[in-house]
Amino acid sequence: MKASFFNHFILFAFIVSACNSSSNISESDMNNNEKFNAYKESFVEELWQLYPEWASGVGYTKYDSVLQIPDENYRAAQLQFANTHLEKLKSFSTESLDNANKTDKAMMQNFLQRIIFEINELKSYQWNPSNYNVAEAIADVLNDKKRDAQQKLRLIYLRLKSVPDYYAAAQKNIKNPTLEHTELAIQQNKGALAYLQGSVLDSINKAQFKAHEEQSITAAVDLAANAINDYINFLEKNIKPMLQQGNARDFKIGEDLYNKKFQYDIESGYSAKEIYEKALKRKEELHLEMARIADELWPKYMANTRPPRDEKQKIKLLIERISTHHVHRDSFLIAVETQIKELIDFVNKKQLIYLDPSKPLIVRKTPEYMDGVAGASISSPGPYDKDGNTYYNVTPLTAYMDAEAESYLREYNHYILQILNIHEAIPGHYTQLVYANQSPSIIKSILGNGAMIEGWAVYAERMMLEEGYNNSPEMWLMYYKWHLRVVCNTILDYSVHVLNMDEAEAMELLMNEAFQEEAEAKGKWKRVTLTAVQLCSYFTGFTEIYDLREDIKKKQGENFNLKNFHETFLSFGSAPIREIKKLMED
Repeated sequence: MKASFFNHFILFAFIVSACNSSSNISESDMNNNEKFNAYKESFVEELWQLYPEWASGVGYTKYDSVLQIPDENYRAAQLQFANTHLEKLKSFSTESLDNANKTDKAMMQNFLQRIIFEINELKSYQWNPSNYNVAEAIADVLNDKKRDAQQKLRLIYLRLKSVPDYYAAAQKNIKNPTLEHTELAIQQNKGALAYLQGSVLDSINKAQFKAHEEQSITAAVDLAANAINDYINFLEKNIKPMLQQGNARDFKIGEDLYNKKFQYDIESGYSAKEIYEKALKRKEELHLEMARIADELWPKYMANTRPPRDEKQKIKLLIERISTHHVHRDSFLIAVETQIKELIDFVNKKQLIYLDPSKPLIVRKTPEYMDGVAGASISSPGPYDKDGNTYYNVTPLTAYMDAEAESYLREYNHYILQILNIHEAIPGHYTQLVYANQSPSIIKSILGNGAMIEGWAVYAERMMLEEGYNNSPEMWLMYYKWHLRVVCNTILDYSVHVLNMDEAEAMELLMNEAFQEEAEAKGKWKRVTLTAVQLCSYFTGFTEIYDLREDIKKKQGENFNLKNFHETFLSFGSAPIREIKKLMED
């Protein structure tokens, strides 16, 4: 346990290298692997030239001065990149590659095919105005710990000079947008405007530039702010009134686009319809288990009340009573910070997985430019910035009315707040993303699979309870309620975008089938109007990881070690689970 995190992976990389270099691989195949490794380096370099803002986000700083203009020429460049590299990948025989490179090739192919699908078929650049927001591209440079303030602001200055052209292209792109994405774009770009005029200007004032340089950078901020403001006005005054008159595009993407997007985004062994049907079955199983626990707990909490005959009503009443146990609205962030420490102690004591104490996790208020979709999220440094901070973004309840805040706190009550922190932080997203950054393959780190990432976090919830974390009937009841959220995410997403479920039906599902508070149900409805397929990643990933663990446990018997399973599974980076399964079985 005293060995460094880096040494864990050096050892693992040596083992993998030894296996891949066995006598079964011919000299020509070894040469092919060497050629493929060299090709991957050139691929990644071209990738960052094409997507400099993404590069900044993962810590690759070479193109921090560049802001791509999202116009027709840029889309043509992306298509050329995708088609060119799909052809280059054909020159590498899959059979001649080692296991790690086979997986990388599959991930690269999927990524390139997804670029073509998104530009030629999905076309969200036309109907989703919230695609356009420069705040994160600025924030990623400003948050860089490797440069001093003046260096960072000079690079930001160069990006800021392109902001007017960026938003001019955005306005030109928008055709037949949805009302929901238009409203989100207005909200988030107002946050971007506040960020520029707040954090960025404050940083300029503190950087101690000479007067002429400070004036130039401040002028660039003003021009960028004017461009953002023009975009907001364009949406508020020209687009939104037209959409409110009934001319808006439906946010539902339909069965054909949904199935294709599921294929590219999730990369599962299941189809979208198959995972939807699995979720329906799992929902019924959870209801039966929750009814059993409700019978056990009813005398403790509802001793003077006759239980209703309807099982779901009985579960709902008991959940409502237990959910009154929650933190004060003003203590929400403090409670999160406190629980993180408790989770770290439990994982270390039970030896469930190695946690690197040198990788900081900082709980913070969700930045304004990121607000509007999720109540909690993780912002992780990329593989080029392994020593950077990981931020746990938590949205405080300051903007909530009293009734809204109470509803939210009942949803994230004493028990569920702990499960949320397992999911987002320890040993969920934070832990997985630290491991992903240490993967020997840069491809597996940067082309991370969402179902694997979300699936691991959901798996971590179940695993922690299985290992005895806060082992009580109340915790299990609330866990099942929380897990119903994951299951119903899939049911909701597929039902809305493919089966045309409306808001009233969605609220019925979420409040009466998944026992969610009204504020949470409304928030999930908003989310499904703004995203498609992503909500399926949780249940799909969990199902595949849990099944893989149980299969390996069955094969290894007494030799199975949970910590080894976790560390080996995460060592492959954020690859699709179906690919990790091949590597672990090999």
